Amino acid sequence: MRSLPIFSIRAFATLFIASLAGLTAAQGLLVDVDSRRVVPLPRPIIQPRPAPPTSYKVESIDVHVSLKDQIAQVGISQTFQNTGSRQMEVCFVFPLPYDSAVDELTLMVDGKEFEGKVLPADEARKIYEAIVRKNQDPALLEWLGTGMVKTSVFPVPAGAKRTVNLHYTQVCRQSQGLTDFLLPLRTARYTSGTLDSLKVSVAIDSSQPIKNIYSASHAVDIKRNGDRRAVVTYESKNEIPSADFRLFYDATAEGLAASVVSYRPDSSDAGYFLLLASPDIKAQHQDPPPKTVVFVVDRSGSMSGEKMEQAKGAMEFVLNNLREGDTFNIVAYDSEVETFRPELEKFNNTTREEALGFVAALYAGGSTNIAGALERSLGMLSDSSRPSYVVFLSDGIPTAGETNEAKIVQTSTNANHVRARLFSFGVGYDVNSRLLDRLVSSNFGQSEYVRPDQDIEASVSRLYRRIGTPVLTDVKVAFDVEGAQVSDGPIVTRTYPAGAFDLFAGDQAVIVGRYDKAGDAKVKLTGAVGGHEQTFDFPAKLTESSSDDTNSFIAKLWAARRVGEIIDEIDLNGKNDELLEELVTLATKHGILTQYTSFLADETSAAPTDLARNVRLSSRASGEALAQTDGRYAFRQRAAKANFKNAPQADSFSLSGLGGARGGNAVDEALEMPVEEAARVQQGLAIGNAVWFDAQNARCEVATNIMQCGRKTFFRQNSRWVDSTVTDKEQQSTNKVERFSREYFDLVARHGNHVNQYLAIDDPVVVRLDGKVYEW
Repeated sequence: MRSLPIFSIRAFATLFIASLAGLTAAQGLLVDVDSRRVVPLPRPIIQPRPAPPTSYKVESIDVHVSLKDQIAQVGISQTFQNTGSRQMEVCFVFPLPYDSAVDELTLMVDGKEFEGKVLPADEARKIYEAIVRKNQDPALLEWLGTGMVKTSVFPVPAGAKRTVNLHYTQVCRQSQGLTDFLLPLRTARYTSGTLDSLKVSVAIDSSQPIKNIYSASHAVDIKRNGDRRAVVTYESKNEIPSADFRLFYDATAEGLAASVVSYRPDSSDAGYFLLLASPDIKAQHQDPPPKTVVFVVDRSGSMSGEKMEQAKGAMEFVLNNLREGDTFNIVAYDSEVETFRPELEKFNNTTREEALGFVAALYAGGSTNIAGALERSLGMLSDSSRPSYVVFLSDGIPTAGETNEAKIVQTSTNANHVRARLFSFGVGYDVNSRLLDRLVSSNFGQSEYVRPDQDIEASVSRLYRRIGTPVLTDVKVAFDVEGAQVSDGPIVTRTYPAGAFDLFAGDQAVIVGRYDKAGDAKVKLTGAVGGHEQTFDFPAKLTESSSDDTNSFIAKLWAARRVGEIIDEIDLNGKNDELLEELVTLATKHGILTQYTSFLADETSAAPTDLARNVRLSSRASGEALAQTDGRYAFRQRAAKANFKNAPQADSFSLSGLGGARGGNAVDEALEMPVEEAARVQQGLAIGNAVWFDAQNARCEVATNIMQCGRKTFFRQNSRWVDSTVTDKEQQSTNKVERFSREYFDLVARHGNHVNQYLAIDDPVVVRLDGKVYEW
C-alpha cells in the first residue's frame, strides 16, 4: 500500500485566529473590473479540481517593517498568479489598517510605478458597495468603514504573475504607553491555493527601554539587541492566512512595566481584559536573588536506556546553569529514595562537580515510590524568603510506598511549607497523568507531558531557561477603578493564570480576566524581590463598550484558559453540573470545542440552544474520558488541558487544545498529518470553522458546521448560518433583509462595525443584532 505524503502544519499552526475575524484591515487583493463579467473573489481550491476561468492565487508575501516608537514604515511585496484561463483586467485594492494616516505611499507592479489613490472611508465605502453589487460577492464588506488604497487598472494574462510592492508610513495606535501595530494580511485568504511563502519581519527601535512584546495572533520569534531594540519575525509555508498580524509593545524607563487592553462587546455583561507584565530586561545581567532548585528524578526500571540518559542530561544542564548563592539538591527514587546530600547544598564549583558525579552514577531499576520522593524533596525546603522550585520527573504510576492518589497529594501538600512551585514532567504514555496534575495543582506549579519519542533534556532545559532568574515572586494583581465602591464587589474576577505567579528575567506574564466596572483604573502589582515586598502601580482604562471587534481576541483567549480551568476542576474534583453547563456555554458562545463538547460538531445533534440536553451529553463524554488515568488517551487529554490553561494566543490551535507550535508538546503528533488531511484542516480554518483535538485518536478535527466570527459563533442549520444565541422559535419570525439592498448595507451604520463580518458570510445568515433577529 502506498504511504501518503506527510505535511507538517506546525509551521502555520498559530496563524489562524478565529477570534480576530472582525479586524478592520486586510492584505491587498486584486479586483477584476471587467463590467461584462461577474467575478467573485477566489476561494481556496485545496483539493485538485478545475480552476474557474477567472481566478488568482496569492503566491507569496514578504513584509519588512521598521517600527520606531509609534511610526511604522512598512514595505510589502506580494506576488499574484492568474490561475484562470483568460486575461484579467484588475486593480489592486488595499484596505487601510485601522483609521491610521498613511503617507509616503509608493506602488510598483513588476517594477513599474502605478498611481495609487488613498481614499477616505466614505469614498471607499461607495467603491466597496459597487464591487459587491457587481460581482454578487459579499467578501469585501468586511472592510466597510475603512479607507483604501486603489491602483489604476493593469492586465494579468492567463498564467502570468504580477508582483505588487507597496511602501507606506503609518502612525500606530497608542494607549497608556502600549503601541499597537496591525499588519494587513487577512484578505490573502481570498486565493485559489495556499501561499508558497509568508515572511514578516518587524524591527523595533524605541527611545525608551522595551519591556513587553506580545503578538496577539502569531507565535513569533523575538530577538532583543540591547534594551531598546528588538526584531520580531514570523515565517511559514503552504498556508492560507485567515487573520491579520497583531503586535503590541510597550517601553518605559521603569524597572517593571505593565499594560492593559480591554474589550466589552456587551455593556450589560462583564468585559474582558488582557494584562502584559514584564520585568526590567537588565535584570538578566545583574545579580539575581538566590533561589533553591531540587531535581527529583525517577530511576525505576522503566526509565532504563535512552530515557535515563536524557534525564541525566537534563540534570547536568540545570547544574551547569545554577549560580553562586543558589542552593540545590538531587533526589533519585525507585523503590527507595536517595539524595545527593542529606540537606540542601550551597552551589559552587566544588559542589557542582560532586553533583555531576552523583548524576553520572545513577542507574535505573526497581519500583516507583513517588510519595517518598516528594515528601523527602519538599521536606528539605525551609526558607520561605527565597524562590524554591522542585522539578519532578516520572514515567510511570506509583508502585511502592503510598500508592493512593489522594494520599500522595496530601503528603506533598503537608510537606510544602515554603510555597515551593512544583513543575512535573510526565514522560511516556504509562505515566499517571491525573496524579501529576493533582500534584502541581496543590503545589503552585504546572505539568508538561513528553512523548516517548521526544527529548526529556530539551523539555527540562526549556523550562529552566525560563525560571532560572526569578525577578519578582508571588506576584498578585489588583485593580482600582475610579468611582468604585466596596459595595460594588471585586473589580476583576476569574483571572488566568489563577493565583499568584512569578516573573522571571526575559519572561513576560500574559494575564486575562473579566471586569464589571469600566473607567479609568490603577493596576497594582505586588510581589517579593529578594525577600522584600514591593508594589508597582500602573494606569489603565477599562472600556465601557466596544463597537467593533478589534480586541475580540481577548475574549477568546480568556475563554480558552477558562475551558482549561473547568476541565481541570472536573478532572481533579469530579463532575459538577454548573461547570459542565459553563463548558457547554463557552463552546457555543466562543466556538471552543473539546473532547467533551465535540458532539456539537454533529449538525444532526442537539441544537446549540438546547442547554439541558447538551449538558447531559457533555457529562457522559467527560465522565468516560476523564476516568482514564494512564495510557495514551489519558496522556493526550491532560496535555490538551494544559494547553488550554496556558494558551499564549487566541489562535485556532490554542482554542482547540493543540497549543499552537509549542515545542515539545505532547500533542504535536496531531500536527503531523497526510496532505489530504492537512488540506481539510486548512480549508476549514480559512472560512473560520472551529477546530478541536481528538485526544483518543490524536487527530485535528474540523467542525464544518461551526463558524466563529468576531464576537459571535454560528451553527450550520438547514443550509443557513445561525447565530448560536437564536432559538428555534426565533428562527420562525426573523426580520428578512434582501442581500445587497440599501437596508442590507445600512445594517453596519445601524448596529456597528462588527456587523461587517456577518454581511461577508457567503451563505444565508440568521443573526441577532441589538435584540432583533435578522435574516438575509
